[in-house]
Amino acid sequence: MGTMGRTYKDVIGLTGPLLPAVSFLGRLPTATIQFGSVLLVARTSGSLAAAGLTGGALAIGQVSCGPLVGRLADRHGQRTVVLVFSLANAVAIAALVAGALAGLPTPLVALLGAAAGATVPLIGPLARARLVALARRSGAPDDVVGTALSFESTLDEISFVLGPALVGLAAVLSHPANALGAAALLVALCGSGFALHPTAGATRPDAVATPPTAPPAPHPRRHMPRSVHPLRGALALQGAMFGACQAGITALTERLGQADQAGLVYAAMGVMSAVAGLSMAAVPARIALTVRWRAATVAAFVLSLPLLWTHSLGGLYAVVTVLGVAYAPHLITVFGLTERAVPPARLAEAMAFATSAIVGGQALAVAVTGRLAETYGPTAAFVAASVVAALACVIALTARPASYSGPTTDAPLHARVPGRQPITPDRAEARTEP
Repeated sequence: MGTMGRTYKDVIGLTGPLLPAVSFLGRLPTATIQFGSVLLVARTSGSLAAAGLTGGALAIGQVSCGPLVGRLADRHGQRTVVLVFSLANAVAIAALVAGALAGLPTPLVALLGAAAGATVPLIGPLARARLVALARRSGAPDDVVGTALSFESTLDEISFVLGPALVGLAAVLSHPANALGAAALLVALCGSGFALHPTAGATRPDAVATPPTAPPAPHPRRHMPRSVHPLRGALALQGAMFGACQAGITALTERLGQADQAGLVYAAMGVMSAVAGLSMAAVPARIALTVRWRAATVAAFVLSLPLLWTHSLGGLYAVVTVLGVAYAPHLITVFGLTERAVPPARLAEAMAFATSAIVGGQALAVAVTGRLAETYGPTAAFVAASVVAALACVIALTARPASYSGPTTDAPLHARVPGRQPITPDRAEARTEP
């Protein structure tokens, strides 16, 4: 078994094989309900405007309440918070399906969509926080923590490819309501399973600890450092880039008379992204996170440029698939930088906020670039994607993310323990805000 395989084995050893399976199935409904709500309302009302309003309301609900879910999990532990939100989300999804089938007025259906978004239990971000907490408590080296983030990001990628595909299949074979009904059942069962798993105790406020070899920590600072803001901005831009690509892909496949191919193009990009994410465990530890971040953003910008001259379905598949190579590495690296930048007591909140930034950026970009693509053609949406990628690249090249408990973000674990540290430029910029 190679080094990468042993590292992944170490990650699975932190939780056992059951938790990854439960967390994957528990986060699948989150990837299902956004697209599913649009298909459901479009089918039941016959109005694309009503469907778009409902999907937008769902995204706003998730973006607005996501950080709150993370903060509650940090303060009260994941068990109770995830259990309550999983059951509430199941009820909200069922209510959305019932309201759409009953033909309720559009504002009421949109309100039900907002409730479905606001109650998302955010199992993906909380699974990251839990796995990192388990790794830190066990004294695992930084490569295991990085692999844990790679693993969780890959599960997200797979879920966000598989979820819409399953909804689309259900819409063709039967009715979108069936897919959303299955999502409600899945989040109730697997969300509860994730909440009740024994590892949930690792994220209780009194369980946050330094590794066994570290000296006792002073009273933890709970302020969120300002250095986290560029990271959130980078994730919002990544979401915007994905949303712009989504709008452009949809417009181009429709122009080519192959609208049913759009989902397969997304899937090709997602699969390549997942493969790249899994491969991140093989990147040598000596390559600093900031270097990886900058490399990923440069790659995303450069690889997005061929989209501007793509006018055929075969070319679209080729360009988008290659572009997927940059997505997961950027996501994984920024989550890794976030984990190092925030206080351990607010890790779940930081992960939830990061996920909300991605969702918000994507939703806004789909709305704006969808209109651009409709008016000026798919190239307009692809131009927007490249511009957003360039902005993300500028942030990565100019930002200097600092470690919360050490001199630099890329310091090894043993050097990032509380105590006297030399003042460095990175640390000097790590001012905090209330």
